Amino acid sequence: MSRIAFLFPGQGAQSVGMGRSLAACDPRLADLFAMADRVVGFPLSTLMWEGPEESLTLTENAQPALVITALAACHWLTLCTGIRPDFVAGHSLGEYAAIAAAGGFSADEAVRLVRLRGQAMQRAVPAGEGGMAVLLNLPAQMVADLCAEAAAITAGVCVPANFNTPQQIVISGHKRAVEKAVGLAKERGAKRCMMLAVSAPFHCPLMQPAAIVMTDALRQTAIADLSIPLIANVTSREVTQGAIIRSLLVEQVTGTVQWEASMRRLIELGVDTFIELGSGKVLTGMIKRIDETVRAIAVNGPEDIEKVTALLPLSIGNRP
Repeated sequence: MSRIAFLFPGQGAQSVGMGRSLAACDPRLADLFAMADRVVGFPLSTLMWEGPEESLTLTENAQPALVITALAACHWLTLCTGIRPDFVAGHSLGEYAAIAAAGGFSADEAVRLVRLRGQAMQRAVPAGEGGMAVLLNLPAQMVADLCAEAAAITAGVCVPANFNTPQQIVISGHKRAVEKAVGLAKERGAKRCMMLAVSAPFHCPLMQPAAIVMTDALRQTAIADLSIPLIANVTSREVTQGAIIRSLLVEQVTGTVQWEASMRRLIELGVDTFIELGSGKVLTGMIKRIDETVRAIAVNGPEDIEKVTALLPLSIGNRP
């Protein structure tokens, strides 16, 4: 029997207008966005739907915006189809939406936590000191070696941050070290390497101040055992125990996102259908680059529900 995974996107998937069609289609979804406004203490939904884009892109705003949109899409898909996943996974901050969808904590707790996480990440490194870059079509070991060499030359931090697909690895650290790694890669024949326009160097040791903040916040947050297994970012293995998830969420702040390994683990577990929930189609594109034989679809709004029911056999779509 086919198995389904729900995927929840991370930072970079945000866009002006995100979630608007979901809020308009049902009062229960509108209430979710209104709840997020209350939790963050300002009209986040207005920023999401009207911009400006530069304010939405700020880490402290993008993170709660992405989580509430993903949870609204998940709620609507479940209401319309009855589909329940066999596994959940979220890319970086998307892991909070995945945990909420699997019953670990409430939607409002997820929004509160990622708002705090975004603020802590923004404060962790002074503006201009950190950087991230994407390296395309380089072997993982070569990327790791380039990072180590650049770190040694510049006396800075430079590490792999996201192993996204076999073709795409993101690195993070001090801007000078990341720029050096990009330069070294190009000197050695790399065709496609570029610095990213980000506000902080995520998933590297420079985020340790944010990890301390999240340790305290998560210690004070009840996390229930999950009803659906989560494939964790930092281990690429399934987990349901709330106590373990708490420590993994802290580790994730400074640790590498093992996304390719996580997707391969889901495929090993029999998943052949991946549904991305929220904003954009970044994860749908990634899974197809990892394994082009699987089925993948993004649900950004009510207009995408028919695509899901067309994609899935009737026996799956009607599962309790």
